[in-house]
Amino acid sequence: MQLNFIALAVPFFLFFMALEYRYAIRKNKTVFHWQQSIANLNVGIAERLCDLLTSGSFFFVFAWIHRHYALFDIQPTPLAWVMLFLATDLVWYWYHRFGHVVNLFWSAHVVHHQSDDFNYTVSARITLFQSVLRGLFWSVLPLLGFPPDMITILLLIHGAYPFFTHTQMIGKLGWLEYILVTPSHHRVHHSSNPEYLDKNYGDVLIIWDKLFGTFKAEETTPVYGLTQPLNSHSFLWQHFHFFIELLVAVKRQPGIWKKCKLLFSKPDAVNSSIRPALERRFLRKKVPAPPSARLLRTITLQTALTLAILFCTILFSHYIRPLQLFIAALFIVLSVIATGAMLEQKNWVFPLEYFRILLLSLFLCITFPNKYVYLSCIHLLLILLLFYESIKNRYETLFPAH
Repeated sequence: MQLNFIALAVPFFLFFMALEYRYAIRKNKTVFHWQQSIANLNVGIAERLCDLLTSGSFFFVFAWIHRHYALFDIQPTPLAWVMLFLATDLVWYWYHRFGHVVNLFWSAHVVHHQSDDFNYTVSARITLFQSVLRGLFWSVLPLLGFPPDMITILLLIHGAYPFFTHTQMIGKLGWLEYILVTPSHHRVHHSSNPEYLDKNYGDVLIIWDKLFGTFKAEETTPVYGLTQPLNSHSFLWQHFHFFIELLVAVKRQPGIWKKCKLLFSKPDAVNSSIRPALERRFLRKKVPAPPSARLLRTITLQTALTLAILFCTILFSHYIRPLQLFIAALFIVLSVIATGAMLEQKNWVFPLEYFRILLLSLFLCITFPNKYVYLSCIHLLLILLLFYESIKNRYETLFPAH
């Protein structure tokens, strides 16, 4: 049986999230907030799914660049592996730095910094836009002559390390602070304290920040999140709010030169009054009520189910036909959108749940093509249609009255 063992990353990282949560409780530290953690996992679920759909494409791109345009013929010797590690980390530093000081790149990276918490769940906040942008930066590696197989292996290892720097439960690490990016360094990077802004961009090695003048040691207690807090758990709004803000800001600029200049300016060049106006227009959010116990259980169960489906989709990806993969991917994306809407206590999520059931039925019919499965799915859908209003009324009792 040919299994995709990259799926094991899902339970691996969930285990350490749970371990950190238990340790934080034991130490009587409040570093997890339920709604924020679910929102973080939502972004991570979408990223893992997108990685499944795009990772092969980037290997093809790396191979094509290496085959046609490689400047050198680098062989996989021990020295070449060391050189590739240093080159990968240096490219990451500059990708990350541009992601904070260029509006176009910040549009992709901002999602990673929206959480007001700082724990292992925050490491999951990687978007498709960020993954694609990062891949484009790393395309310089095959251009230099590093073989795509080497690059892929190192990126898998390299990508695991930053997960462990997203924690408040580990203090300073002595002499390692002079070489590696530690949790202390990364806490500075994720904070919104004025003295900590735009510091510590490194991924594995902190030497680049010290070399290029962007290093800052942790001295005062960090305050996490954006300088202008987002105050929304909506999956869609988290991903697209800055794109829309930037579009509005560019539209307001007179002349092509000023419009282009704003795209490549720093994020603070975008007028901070734009977001509140957009929130009033698109979110129309009332004062949130405390979520009911039933709503908490429903969202937790839905997140667990989505994670399980994601795990199985990745694990058995070699056996899933394109149509099945499309349906599964659409189901997962709609699930995280629905969960985000439930966190925001939006009643419009109910029709979306019906569509998810339709997708699930379609997937079962394609995967198990026999009359009993067909009849069962048809009966289920008929029952849901006949009792639509009564089920809708029961469903909406999950949401507290505003």
